[in-house]
Amino acid sequence: MPSQEPLMPPTLSAISPSSGPTTGGTNVTLTGSGLTGATSVRFGSTPASFTVNSATQITAVSPAVTAGTTAVTVVSPTGTSNAVTFTYITAAVPVVTAVAPSSGPTSGATSVTITGTGFTGATAVRFANAPAASFSVNSATQITAVTPAGTPGAAAVTVTAPGGTSAHSADAYFFYAAPPVLNDAAPGQGATSGGTVVTLTGSSLLNASAVRFGSTNATSFTVLSSTQITATAPPGTGSSQISVVTPGGTSNPVPFAYVTAPTLTGLAPASGPTSAGTVVTITGANLATTIKATFGSTAVAFTVVSDTQITATVPAGAAGPVSVSVITAGGASAGLAYTRLAAPGI
Repeated sequence: MPSQEPLMPPTLSAISPSSGPTTGGTNVTLTGSGLTGATSVRFGSTPASFTVNSATQITAVSPAVTAGTTAVTVVSPTGTSNAVTFTYITAAVPVVTAVAPSSGPTSGATSVTITGTGFTGATAVRFANAPAASFSVNSATQITAVTPAGTPGAAAVTVTAPGGTSAHSADAYFFYAAPPVLNDAAPGQGATSGGTVVTLTGSSLLNASAVRFGSTNATSFTVLSSTQITATAPPGTGSSQISVVTPGGTSNPVPFAYVTAPTLTGLAPASGPTSAGTVVTITGANLATTIKATFGSTAVAFTVVSDTQITATVPAGAAGPVSVSVITAGGASAGLAYTRLAAPGI
């Protein structure tokens, strides 16, 4: 009878990775030959869970073992393999040193970069008690995560890795901001040339990053409190919607109207006595929002009749011409001359 070749035990040639934390859980790939039919993979004397992929490859999950080097072997019916070395390292407890950006809306979905140490193998990222919507470990010192929905206020950010869970610190917080709300804009109209200072009232307005008139940013703005902002309107035309952008999102809009500057075309009568009391009809265009009428430097009583006409009462003054002008939400008109006539001598 022909002689039979003796069955050889499995042989290992490589392990990758060759190190991991003492807490275990590292997925390792064992390469070699004769691995079909393996019945056990051992890290030292501790068995590991494993899967035989082929005659030349096994994947195994490292069990928890104390720090140091450990011989890894494969056992099969034909014997036990040679050993390859796996090094157990004491994993550092993760530490979070920064979260950027540090604030966002309560609706979640903000992408944040978490900086710190000990992030390798991280298994969880939490914002207060809620798990991150998703996260990716970029390196031992950086994680990117997407915030879950939250409630207004500060949420402690923690990272769980093989070394444990990071402690709370002043640098490890994300602030959920309530969405801003606008109630009013005053005045609600201004000149097409811009420059109108508008007071916005509402709630959750702190840390505003922009005030917009339609799609155009305000020339400037100042956050006075969580309920009030002043903003300078940019140039524009027609109707516009004002909104405020904060870490909590974009507010509801409130209306603002751009008003064309007034023009004056006539005075009737165009002259009168030096004494007070003459009622003059002023005609022109864009007069509906008149807020002031002047004869020279003197403001006078007036009545808006229509967008093209107002009446005003002439004040007393010296004989001679005086410039008449009006001021509206759209600005100041050019002046027309009104002439005071001296009484005839006796």
